[in-house]
Amino acid sequence: MARGETIAGLDIGTTKTCAVIAASGPDGLEIIGVGEAPSTGMRKGVVTDLEATVHAIEAATEKAERMAGVHVSHVYVGVTGEHMQSTNSHGVVAVTGEDREVIANDVKRVVDASKIINLAADRQIIHSLPRHYTIDGQDGVTDPVGMSGGRLEVDTHIVTGGSSFISNVLKCVHRAGLEPAGIVFEPLASSAATLLPEEKQVGVVLLDIGGGTTDIAVFADGGVLHSATIPVGGNILTNDIALGLKTTFAEAENIKRTYGSGLVRPDEADQTFHVKTLDGRSTREVTSSQLRGIVVPRVLEIFRLAKANIVDRIPRDQVLSEVVITGGGAHLRGIETTAAEVFGLPVRIGVPSTVAGLTDAVKQPEYATAVGLVLFGPRGEQTPHLNGQSGGPLGKFWSWFSSIWN
Repeated sequence: MARGETIAGLDIGTTKTCAVIAASGPDGLEIIGVGEAPSTGMRKGVVTDLEATVHAIEAATEKAERMAGVHVSHVYVGVTGEHMQSTNSHGVVAVTGEDREVIANDVKRVVDASKIINLAADRQIIHSLPRHYTIDGQDGVTDPVGMSGGRLEVDTHIVTGGSSFISNVLKCVHRAGLEPAGIVFEPLASSAATLLPEEKQVGVVLLDIGGGTTDIAVFADGGVLHSATIPVGGNILTNDIALGLKTTFAEAENIKRTYGSGLVRPDEADQTFHVKTLDGRSTREVTSSQLRGIVVPRVLEIFRLAKANIVDRIPRDQVLSEVVITGGGAHLRGIETTAAEVFGLPVRIGVPSTVAGLTDAVKQPEYATAVGLVLFGPRGEQTPHLNGQSGGPLGKFWSWFSSIWN
């Protein structure tokens, strides 16, 4: 990016839509604008009300533009949901150069070869992320360009999504007056903002607990080993509290933030607080142990589902050293302790920390995806650009989608 050039990310979540604008400066990207608006048209990563989603995008983008003092036309869009799936693939090609030196075109060809997988007609490849290369049997190569050999192989992590679900999200973006510069699976964006290269090397699990979903990304040896989405998030805790304490969703959300605890074993004496009734005319007294009896089982369920998903899909001998929790759900008190008990690993809360210009307000786990989009989005072939010029299923999909508006 040229100095002063701007880039924008759009995180369309179940509870909020967040837009982030960054500009390139002397020390790299710097956040210059942030805007957010409540989301009412999304549920678990899927559009349920197109117009409401459009209004949320417009409101969040307008706030970010006003703060930054610039207008943006293109955004990197985060996507998530149960329709997102991942698999690991392998590609092999012969090195074509006269002196058997690997060139950039050889790398592109081998990555393209790894994309040849069985794919249903209603699915699209979103990412093809090289994990490592092998040249004539020498594995663990991170950048093969310039090396000599006759046979080039690559192990890639392939992320796919449902075409109709992605189409609906992109329709909302377009109707809000924006063009998608690219689409990014949200846990990969969150990882770009919160994980250190050393963590990705030794083995780390990222859990992004949003309102409607919990996104998973597992890194090892510097690359993505597994990514997935499970359809439970912070809103299900709020809903359980509302049902259990017979109060409104808004009151339940306030109780969760103020008094909620994910600790299996409480670290303080039982306390009492008052909860508004459904009609709002009176209150009833509730104890923290009653609240914990509602919250803790659901927190344990989220972590156990995430752990089962990971155990089923990574090699049994794979060493993982840490769990990083981000997203709005990371604010629940004691959540690190409970996660550590379930996973048997050290746990920390992940906040955006790898880009300049962040105020204390943005250095919160719920902004990890939005900030990560401006970091992960422009990384070349790792995030296909939706300009209709790229090959493969995603390019064809964008050509079809663009034709709707022409």
